[in-house]
Amino acid sequence: MVKLGNDWDGILADEWEKPYYRELHSFLKKEYSSTRIYPDMYDIFNALKYTSFADTKAVIIGQDPYHGPGQAHGLCFSVKKGVPLPPSLVNIYKEISDDTGVQMPSHGELTGWARQGVLLLNTVLTVRAGQPNSHKDRGWEIFTDRVISELNKKTTPAVFLLWGANAERKAQVITNPIHLKLSCPHPSPLSAYRGFFGCRHFSKTNAFLEKNGLEPINWGAL
Repeated sequence: MVKLGNDWDGILADEWEKPYYRELHSFLKKEYSSTRIYPDMYDIFNALKYTSFADTKAVIIGQDPYHGPGQAHGLCFSVKKGVPLPPSLVNIYKEISDDTGVQMPSHGELTGWARQGVLLLNTVLTVRAGQPNSHKDRGWEIFTDRVISELNKKTTPAVFLLWGANAERKAQVITNPIHLKLSCPHPSPLSAYRGFFGCRHFSKTNAFLEKNGLEPINWGAL
């Protein structure tokens, strides 16, 4: 049983005993005991620990964790203070500055967003060192579909930011018309110039939140 320390515990209480999750748990026990896996096992669920269901008003959906040493800590696109900014995060910061005029900090720890109600959720929550997508199709997609389907039931509007093909596949789970779905290419250097730059997702998110009487996100407050 995973303990998240907020309302997600009740919402996801039945998930941990489902056959797919028990298989995933067995797989992860072997992986963590035999090879280098990111993030640290105690950080896997940080996105849900930092941002409760009730507080979630925006969801950024990533692919899988960073696969380099010291990078992943359970929040998509985030790295702890002192770790160099990965290229995708550099591009995210550039778009925020171009879109909103906010001056971004030099560090890449996005816990300030999480505390403001931005759920920073990867579609897959673990990865082998140096092997992107190595834990794809092991069950995480079922788990994150469940998380998103629960958020879809929220009676207060939320914004879903879907960057790249893996994230955009989650769009089919988001059917509640009160929510806003924003899609564009992934912010990685391979695709950012194909539509991530200029997407203006950050100002669009805040305009939607304010229109619905919700506090906008201070994107520079990290």
